[in-house]
Amino acid sequence: MSTENNYIEINRQSWNNRTETHLKSEFYDLDNFLKGKTSLNNIELDLLGDVTGKNILHLQCHFGQDTISLSRLGADVTGVDLSDKAIESAKQIANDTNSNTKFICCDIYDLPNYLDEKFDIVFTSYGTIGWLPDLDKWAKIISKYLKPNGQFVFVEFHPVVWMFDDNFDKIGYRYFNSGAILETESGTYADKNADITQSYVMWNHSISEVLNSLIKNGLEINLLDEFDYSPYNCFNKTIEFEPSKYRIEHLDDKIPMVYSVTATRKNNTEKLNNNNK
Repeated sequence: MSTENNYIEINRQSWNNRTETHLKSEFYDLDNFLKGKTSLNNIELDLLGDVTGKNILHLQCHFGQDTISLSRLGADVTGVDLSDKAIESAKQIANDTNSNTKFICCDIYDLPNYLDEKFDIVFTSYGTIGWLPDLDKWAKIISKYLKPNGQFVFVEFHPVVWMFDDNFDKIGYRYFNSGAILETESGTYADKNADITQSYVMWNHSISEVLNSLIKNGLEINLLDEFDYSPYNCFNKTIEFEPSKYRIEHLDDKIPMVYSVTATRKNNTEKLNNNNK
């Protein structure tokens, strides 16, 4: 089996390999999270609004900090992730924080084999869709799990960021999806000096590909926004120009770094979902 065709297992191993380092990293600040600090940023909090009593599906949740943070805001939340080590850690963190958050370990394309429920909100954020080859299948999952008039809330690193090499010195990749990108890294974005190495498979996705996939699958786009900073210090050559706002120092505010989308599931998408079973 080719590396591209075996991407699920390669990426599962990649995230399993990162998990222990991430749990111990300053980036994820688990100690303060356990004491009650939220992991959510203002960008997504503003989009989500009051989630009290809402039923939320969180796709690609890693070890569940955002999932549990949503639960702390009064939502009933289910998190899904490919990495068994991350989900094992998520369940332990939920137990340690007395959270009733639920977690499922699977590839999100396979989620219908694990979950049969409808949600008020489907949420996913930061570094998620690049691990998926097919955004039409992704959007079908989102549409399937949303109640009529349910909301999709999405925050992601801007595809322009992924065009650059690691040091943002030159353009190294196409903006558009040209197929699988196979790479190996030392360290991890949460700890660049960590003594770990992992291979992974990713895809670049343009904003038009994202929006058209959602529209095709019965979602009505409500908002598209772009931001000239990242709330995370996860890239090389960054500068913190305001608290928890980072830019590439030599590029300053010249490139978009994050974008957000909100969309509503139309009432007439049940036929679409029945055809996608």
